[in-house]
Amino acid sequence: MSSTEPPDTATAAALPVPPAGPGAPGPADEMVDWVSLGSPPRLTMAVRSPAAQPDGAPGKDREPALYVHGLGGSSRNWSALMPLLADRLAGEAIDLPGFGESPPPDDGNYSISAQARAVIRHLDAAGRGPVHLLGNSMGGATATRVAALRPDLVRTLTLISPALPELRPQRTAVPTALLAVPGVARLFGRLTRDWTPEQRTREVLALCYGDPARITPEGFESAVEEYARRLELPYFWEVMERSARGVVNAYTLGGQHGLWRQAERVLAPTLLVYGGRDRLVSVRMARRAAAAFRGSRLLTLPEAGHVAMMEYPDAVARAVRDLVDSVATRPAGTGS
Repeated sequence: MSSTEPPDTATAAALPVPPAGPGAPGPADEMVDWVSLGSPPRLTMAVRSPAAQPDGAPGKDREPALYVHGLGGSSRNWSALMPLLADRLAGEAIDLPGFGESPPPDDGNYSISAQARAVIRHLDAAGRGPVHLLGNSMGGATATRVAALRPDLVRTLTLISPALPELRPQRTAVPTALLAVPGVARLFGRLTRDWTPEQRTREVLALCYGDPARITPEGFESAVEEYARRLELPYFWEVMERSARGVVNAYTLGGQHGLWRQAERVLAPTLLVYGGRDRLVSVRMARRAAAAFRGSRLLTLPEAGHVAMMEYPDAVARAVRDLVDSVATRPAGTGS
């Protein structure tokens, strides 16, 4: 299958967000630290950041930012965007428990609430809040919950194709939801055990990108390498199944725990980014999201897919910078 042909979404769904960021800086441009949070459940998370402060950056005057990836992704999904904002934001991108280079949580809990607690625990332990919080896909749902529950920790909120409940999900998103069914993820692993990492990666990128032709050869190889590494992890399929189930379960919650209700409670100025070619989160949800998040800004990129920060990092960076600059003189913890 060529990179421009529609993927078989039933097979691509095994990794709804690419494991790495095609076209992103290499390992020499970034550093990874590990943070341990000892209170039950015990968590260890990898934290990625630019290796060096950019020339001309105002040092300690840069405001803290935290980037949260989506289902199947990793901190490397932000490697193309972080450097573009590094003169303004002191950014960190985390690997949520069980993803990227972070080991699974002790309690095996991959719900959206558990991911939000992990983010909150990290911010509390690091003392970096309030931060400019950015999330993609599942990470967008997680960031929404964090902003609703702990407004003191969030200066601004940027959501890129956030995984918020849809009454009528796109047909191309249904296979991803099926990963939540017990045993389906491992069944998929057995049925595709003869696939090469290149084949798997090509289909995932074709599902997530509006135009897979934008992926550089070097970026493709980087994604293949990371996908192959993840497939060797003994907990890979369990993490995918339980995380997908966590997203589906979050969609069914009602009342004050519902994601749309929590979106209405967010006080932080919010930027919403949607891709016109997103095959996992429909662009038609943009209007509802703009109405739910009070005083929000909306950026629609007609040619983008599910991971606009990887596909159109310059456009996303400009919008984030405008949002950050707009609240530069506003007291932290206030609404729009």
